[in-house]
Amino acid sequence: MKFIMYMLYMIILHFIMLISSAYSKSNVSVGYTFTLAIPSDYSEGFNGKAYLMETDEMPLNFKTAMSIEAIDGRYACSLEVYLGNVKVWSSGHVTKFFTSESCMLEFSRSGDLMLKGYNYEIGWKTGTSRQGVEKLKLLDTGNLVLVDDKENIKWQTFNFPTNILLLGQRLSVATHLTSFPTNNTNNYTTSFFSFEIHHDKVALYLNSVTNNNNNNNSNIIKNKKYSYWEFHPSKIEKNITFIELASRGLEFFDDTFKNFSQIIPPYKQPIRFLALDKETGNIGFYYYSPYKDKFEPSFQVLNTTCDLPLACPSYGICTLSKTCSCIRFLTKDDQDVSSNNGDDCNEGINTSTLCEVGTMLELEDASSLLKNDNATTSMTNVSKGNCANSCLNDCECNAALYSLHTRECMFFEVVRGVKQVKRGSGLSYLVKVPRGELGKHKKSGLKNWVLVLILVADGIVLFLVVGGVWYFMIWKRKKRLSDGNCSS
Repeated sequence: MKFIMYMLYMIILHFIMLISSAYSKSNVSVGYTFTLAIPSDYSEGFNGKAYLMETDEMPLNFKTAMSIEAIDGRYACSLEVYLGNVKVWSSGHVTKFFTSESCMLEFSRSGDLMLKGYNYEIGWKTGTSRQGVEKLKLLDTGNLVLVDDKENIKWQTFNFPTNILLLGQRLSVATHLTSFPTNNTNNYTTSFFSFEIHHDKVALYLNSVTNNNNNNNSNIIKNKKYSYWEFHPSKIEKNITFIELASRGLEFFDDTFKNFSQIIPPYKQPIRFLALDKETGNIGFYYYSPYKDKFEPSFQVLNTTCDLPLACPSYGICTLSKTCSCIRFLTKDDQDVSSNNGDDCNEGINTSTLCEVGTMLELEDASSLLKNDNATTSMTNVSKGNCANSCLNDCECNAALYSLHTRECMFFEVVRGVKQVKRGSGLSYLVKVPRGELGKHKKSGLKNWVLVLILVADGIVLFLVVGGVWYFMIWKRKKRLSDGNCSS
């Protein structure tokens, strides 16, 4: 029965989409409303859209759509903009609007554009009431705008970027791209990526948002930000005012609107958009491939797996062979519990108790992609022991990176972006772990992995030696018998 109702809803939705597409245009006036029904039963993976407006550019034109998506047992409603089949903007990018039975897009006569639920609760709005707004327009650039009777823009999606920067769209120091990884949350911490503009650089950040309860049972939300890629324009005396995506690359402008630097991909395909990937945190320039009928990256700023901040799970390390290994420890029974490419590297580690019962595990020749820009989270001219003890005594520190050559120590609240580096680097990654979890040999998962390779190599050599001796004895015996037969 549930399947029949689902198919019936899909048929009705497809019919609505055909009607709306047939009469779609690039603008609507105040007083416009559109209502989209929501399935009565929850269906995992459901994603329905009804297109409302579209531009004339073909075959890859921009479209505006109402969307209903199944998320975590509920349905979310949003207003979206698409380039082909790629979502380039969404009203629910940061905050989802969950509702039931129906969702209505209302363009009020006072000029406010709103999404309303079944009981007319407002889930999203532009806040442009009584500003003289007359029309909602979808421009050829993909910018969805509200304009007055003189075509002055009162609100635009270009001022509220998501994870995509379109051709001709600008980002200033007051705006940034954000991207939220899927299946990357627990009860306390969630992570998201951001691409941000500063006066002297552009940078990619891993944001770690922690939700803690204090003694008054109220939530305390903390956001720690770590950079993992930076680009500094060549002319450092120039301050960045904004950046703009052009068909050849990303261009940097100063306060005189003069282009003084750029990031240009090595390949010549015309760029359609720049995207911050929600799974990897990589920035890519995308072009349309007519042969494959899809968008593909012509250039990405991060080229190897170990350069991606979430390539390995929490408490995992990316090795020189570009595979993940858990930063694990020998248990009290000296049983190796390390594993590869797992999602449970932090299983059994409660970071909230490490301040009282923690100790430090050292990984030699290991570094971190993450950089902490906060000066209070680093120390200079200190020993490795002081670095470890300082992290151990700081309840917010879960790891530290120490450089033997510079005697610098940097603290981290998250154990992510760890990677193995070449021997003799002088770098040590220090991880806070539960006291008693270290065996008497204090071997890390990485060292155990190296030990296994050594044992396997020794076994192969021993097998070849024994096999060679055995073969030589058989050959010698056959030769002796052959010589005896010949002499007789």
